[in-house]
Amino acid sequence: MGRTARISTSVEAATLPTVVVPVVFDEGVAFIAESVPANVGGQTIPRTLAKEWCAQQGFKPEAGSATVLRTLEDTNVAFVSLGSSYNSLEGYRLAGAAATRSANDGSVAFFLPTECIDDPLDAAQALVSGALLASYKYKPVEVSSTFDVVPLGSPLPSVETHDDVTEGVRRGEVVATGVNWVKFLVDTPAGYMPPKELARQVQARLDDDQFVSVEVWSEPRIREEHLGGLLGVGEGSAQPCRLVRATYDPSPESDIPHIALVGKGVTFDSGGLSIKTADGMMAMKTDMTGAAIVMAVVSIASRLGLEVKITAIAPMTENLPSDRATKPGDVLTIRNGMTIEVLNTDAEGRLILADGLSLAVEANPDAIIDVATLTGAQRVALGDEVGGIFTSTDELADYFAIASSRSGELLWRMPLVESYEATIESDIADMKNMGKTGSGGMIAAALILQRFTDGRPWAHIDIAGPGRSDSVRGYTTKGATGFSARTIVEFLESVAEEARS
Repeated sequence: MGRTARISTSVEAATLPTVVVPVVFDEGVAFIAESVPANVGGQTIPRTLAKEWCAQQGFKPEAGSATVLRTLEDTNVAFVSLGSSYNSLEGYRLAGAAATRSANDGSVAFFLPTECIDDPLDAAQALVSGALLASYKYKPVEVSSTFDVVPLGSPLPSVETHDDVTEGVRRGEVVATGVNWVKFLVDTPAGYMPPKELARQVQARLDDDQFVSVEVWSEPRIREEHLGGLLGVGEGSAQPCRLVRATYDPSPESDIPHIALVGKGVTFDSGGLSIKTADGMMAMKTDMTGAAIVMAVVSIASRLGLEVKITAIAPMTENLPSDRATKPGDVLTIRNGMTIEVLNTDAEGRLILADGLSLAVEANPDAIIDVATLTGAQRVALGDEVGGIFTSTDELADYFAIASSRSGELLWRMPLVESYEATIESDIADMKNMGKTGSGGMIAAALILQRFTDGRPWAHIDIAGPGRSDSVRGYTTKGATGFSARTIVEFLESVAEEARS
């Protein structure tokens, strides 16, 4: 159950509980497009809303602000702000979220005046993404509802424009549904989502996706493959480790771009013997977000039909203390033969990612992207709304700057400071799993990961802060956010498009 999206007409919209009229603001006055019907649900719709009226209603110029004209018998009409432009993707995402909230759990129609829009496909995709992301609820919803997009035009949208909006609605639903799946996996209590269940959920979804193959490695296979980081982190748990490897290859006979994705899958992180505080442990079911994201991206890529090959690798484990747990001072041998001295068992994500990155290198991709809720230092530096990104090349940084701008997920490029390499040197192994205490922790973690990329183009996305939200914000719901999934999809789309040109 829950909310789905579809294309609709003005006649069908009039039968729904709520119809949304978008506006743009200029100097406090709200303007309504000429193609919006003059009468909706028995209410007359003017072409402008006066500054004084908007102020009285608490209707603000900021994108996502809304006011609802409620009636006892006819359709409610909601005015929703797009901001100051009909061509802001973030404005449409925020407007879609506001539209669904104005209707609570009921169905809602959104008038889309295509004559004002430069790219109707992108606008429709952003609108639907915002609406469905905001509609996510972990608890089951008993009733189904729809988000209807009604393309308007003067006099009517062209066939091409209508087709673009239709495709945008489809794509927006695919992306938002994939991200909401991530949110569901992450929000599920850790007791219900141990590594083997997470792997099962991933396989069940990807088995339905075209051109996707999935392997699930259990502990005997993991030992055979010498994944010492993954096994070392999982030693303290009674729950066995898993590794999921998924491949999406729509054109096996063609030379298309090949991207490897690696995601951290710690289904619960107590810190191990370097145990966290009680408060620090409360949200640690979130620590498998990276694994959920990379697998969702594979599914989304398949359903969008992207012309890019993807190899996705997700090591999955719990990090718990026990008489078998890895001890501070132990040395683990990673898949590629390099050794890591474990001085802090709570710096475990880099240990399992080292194995994942080593496997990614063996797949011989054009670039490697890893994503993880990796360091508390990321949240200290950038807060809960901005992710940190490290890239080994300026080209990758440029790709992600554009992808981030289009997705609305804010990323800030962090430096790979070569002189900090000295802080991760070990006297008894190739490296330590931590840098200087209390200084540059996010950078030290990235430098460790970089050692397992074999010099290939590589990006590391740390989402420890924005991977979870403590409150509702725009189209971001409380709890897991799936942050960076939409950006990675945008990145893959741009790589595929450039390869075609």
